Amino acid sequence: MSTTLDSPRVQSILDRLFQDADSGDPRIIARVRADWERRGPSPDPEGLAHMFADAYLPVSREVGRLLHLLAFAARARTVVEFGTSFGISTLFLAAAVRDGGGGRVIGSEMHPEKVRRARNNLDESGLGDLVEIREGDALVTLRDVEGPVDFVLLDGWKNLYLPVLRTLEPRLRRGALIVADDLDLAPDDLRPYLEYVRRAGSGYGSVEIPLGDRLEVSCWHGRDGGEGEA
Repeated sequence: MSTTLDSPRVQSILDRLFQDADSGDPRIIARVRADWERRGPSPDPEGLAHMFADAYLPVSREVGRLLHLLAFAARARTVVEFGTSFGISTLFLAAAVRDGGGGRVIGSEMHPEKVRRARNNLDESGLGDLVEIREGDALVTLRDVEGPVDFVLLDGWKNLYLPVLRTLEPRLRRGALIVADDLDLAPDDLRPYLEYVRRAGSGYGSVEIPLGDRLEVSCWHGRDGGEGEA
C-alpha cells in the first residue's frame, strides 16, 4: 500500500526543496562561518535567524523517512516541531500524520519569510490543512501547546533543545517519542540536553542513531509522581 509520502505530488515538492537546499546552503554556510571567524558567533536567536534566513538546513532524505516511519508507527496525532525552516521535515511529519488517520503538526519558526514559504510548500503538497506554524520564539509560541503530545522533533538552535523539551514535557504522552537532530554540529551546546535525556531516573529511554548528522531518539516513560504524563 502506497503512503502519502510516496505520492508524486509530495515527492515532487521534496525533490525541488532538496535541490534548492543542495545548491544554496553551502554558499550561505560558508559566508556565515567567515563572518563568525571575524566577529564571533551571534548568541542572539533573532540574529542567527537573520543570518540563516535563506538557508534550508534540512534533514537528510534518510532522516526524513525515519521521521515518517517513527511518527506513523507511534500513531502520532499531535506532533511538535522546533525549527520548521522551509518545511522539509514538516512534510515528512505531516505525511505520517495523514497516513495515521489525521491529527496536527505544530511547527515553530523565528523568521517570517520562512514561515510564509513553508506554509506555501505545505499547501502545495496538499498537507497544509494538518499543519500550524507558529512564528516567533519557540519558548513562547510552544508554551501553550495542548497535550497530549505524541511526537517531538528538535531541529532548531541546539542550545534551546533542552529548554524546549522542558517546556513541552508536562504535556508529553507516556510513550511519546522525541527526536533530536544534528548531534555532530554543536556538541557543547547539546551536552546539557543529552545528559538530561540519558540520565538514570530522567523519565526517558534514549538511544543514539548514526544517521545523517546523528540523532538522539528518546521515549518518555514518565516519572514517579506523574509529571508530564498527559
